[in-house]
Amino acid sequence: MIVTIVEPIGLTAQEVSVFESQLAKQGHALEAHATRPSDDIELLNRIKNSHVVVVSNLAVGGEVIRKCANLKLINVAFTGTDHIDKAVCKELGITVCNAAGYSTNAVAELTISSAIALYRKMGEMEQNLLMGSDRKGFLGRELSRKTFGIVGFGAIGQRVAELALAFGCRVLFYNRSKKVMAGGKQVSLEVLLSESDVVSLHLPLSNDTVGLIDHERLRLMKPSAILINTARGGVVDIPALAKALTDGIISGAAIDVYEKEPPLAKNHPLFGAPNTLLLPHVGFATEEAIHIRAAIIMENVRSWLRGTPQNIVD
Repeated sequence: MIVTIVEPIGLTAQEVSVFESQLAKQGHALEAHATRPSDDIELLNRIKNSHVVVVSNLAVGGEVIRKCANLKLINVAFTGTDHIDKAVCKELGITVCNAAGYSTNAVAELTISSAIALYRKMGEMEQNLLMGSDRKGFLGRELSRKTFGIVGFGAIGQRVAELALAFGCRVLFYNRSKKVMAGGKQVSLEVLLSESDVVSLHLPLSNDTVGLIDHERLRLMKPSAILINTARGGVVDIPALAKALTDGIISGAAIDVYEKEPPLAKNHPLFGAPNTLLLPHVGFATEEAIHIRAAIIMENVRSWLRGTPQNIVD
């Protein structure tokens, strides 16, 4: 079988060499690409003969998948898989798996640091200093004793809760299924939005969550509240968020994910919004997380070849 790593996923040259040797001993070939394909034509050229395809956040649409007659497994080096046409995969009997859990701590730490950065206006204060000024009378806020609302209480949401509790926060969380956590309280989404000082999103993107945080739900939040999204861009109505920030409906926002992967258009609605911390999708990007991810992805391939697939996504 041919295993193709379509884009860089953080494997070192040594890891690629060892993985290639392991596969060769079982009669399989590894093709690892050091760059992302520029378009679907180049993507198809790389994977048209592959049995196993490894991608990160590269979109793989149904038209491309249908042209890959040998394809049996799409191994996603990411947690979210909404960029893969899973309906076509299901139709064709192609297994999709992911690297769930690799960035739990990385994303949780970014969430907490984003809240603190917004409260202390770190970016603005740095600019003041660089321009030869002082704090201009600015007073920030502390995370301690704030109500921290977590929307989506999977592994990342729970880790965020642990960190927020360590900072002395009151923790509320919303989840469709029942969850229990010492020190946290499960509430409705409406209660969470209306009572939280910090609202942090940790939901997968699905038909049920697209645009979940829209104009109406933003208006449920406190004028002093901040919104943090390190989940998926489509969970938030971006134009509605930009307007809420401009109109003072909420105090600020830290956003790491968007409708598409960065780079973004120069006229993106959030570029003109006040009190924002905008990051180019770096929540997962730590040395530690990428090392964990590489190990998971390679084991996903080994497990599938053994007939015991793991981390399967429906």
